[in-house]
Amino acid sequence: MGASFAKMEAPLGAGSADDGSSLLPPAARAGMTEPTTSDVNGNNSETNKETNNRTTDFGNLPLPCKYENLQTEMLMSLKADFFEGARFDYNKQLNQKFFLSHGFSMTNAEIPAASGHIIKIPSSSYEFGANVVDSNYMLVGRVFTDGRVSGRVKYDATENLSFRVQTSKEREYSQMMLDVDAKGLDWQAQMKCGSGEFYGVNYIQSVTERVALGGEGFYLGANQGGKSGVGFAARYNDDDVIATAQVATTGMCSLTYCQKVGEKAMLASDFSWNWNHRQASGSVGYDYVLRQCRLRGSIDNQGVVGMFLEERLSMGLNLIFSAQIDHASKNHKFGYGMTVGE
Repeated sequence: MGASFAKMEAPLGAGSADDGSSLLPPAARAGMTEPTTSDVNGNNSETNKETNNRTTDFGNLPLPCKYENLQTEMLMSLKADFFEGARFDYNKQLNQKFFLSHGFSMTNAEIPAASGHIIKIPSSSYEFGANVVDSNYMLVGRVFTDGRVSGRVKYDATENLSFRVQTSKEREYSQMMLDVDAKGLDWQAQMKCGSGEFYGVNYIQSVTERVALGGEGFYLGANQGGKSGVGFAARYNDDDVIATAQVATTGMCSLTYCQKVGEKAMLASDFSWNWNHRQASGSVGYDYVLRQCRLRGSIDNQGVVGMFLEERLSMGLNLIFSAQIDHASKNHKFGYGMTVGE
């Protein structure tokens, strides 16, 4: 039962992901004369003086992101939801608080072969979901044709305190996770308790307007080998750059960097190293957002190339194309899908 905890909440190095927002391009100026060289130099001099004289207001620091969301921007750009085959999702809003969802997929189950290649067996599945959303609580449930059941409850007790419960049931095991989230003006903290005698805590604090530092610790009970560990993280965030660094006693070291290029494009990269196993991995990619579509692509150190396109055909109708090519293992994945409803 506890052996599957890492699939739901990895104690370190995994993040969840949230959708980003596009920015409008700046308006062009008209009817203005160009400044002279002296004017430009004078303005730059004054700006530099203001920048040098500006000090950090430690009493008015921004609220940092959650510790588990440190790498959200990188995950959204490099770790798209690649799939193979066909997928169709239908979302129906019954009223302002109640939604139903249906998901159909036809894909391939992958089985590793002795030669190192992948054997694919056709499979299909159906997913039914129900969602209740209110101003201070949310209920989400999913049922799958293969017998899996999952649910999630989120309740905001106050503006600064919230609770989350996640459960899942499969044929061979079940698991549950309880999260308690608290936040202040410039910090966020979280406590976790899950099946398999898992206990965890993390904390992140803004130390300047652009830098946040944090740490986490976890303990796994006897069913998981009695393991424990601590980790530390740093995040830098300004208008154009987001950089993170994480290190843990489990042997993992992770670095990410995201650079905004213009108003619609972002470049991202990540690097991770496990000093216990002497293994390293890295990838680079892009995230390009247009008015009617979003295009993401990536390539990693194994030579795996991926592309993910989301096209909005009309209000409530989206078309999805997914492609992932792995020449080394001769494992190529191509998929297309459609989403109806918001």
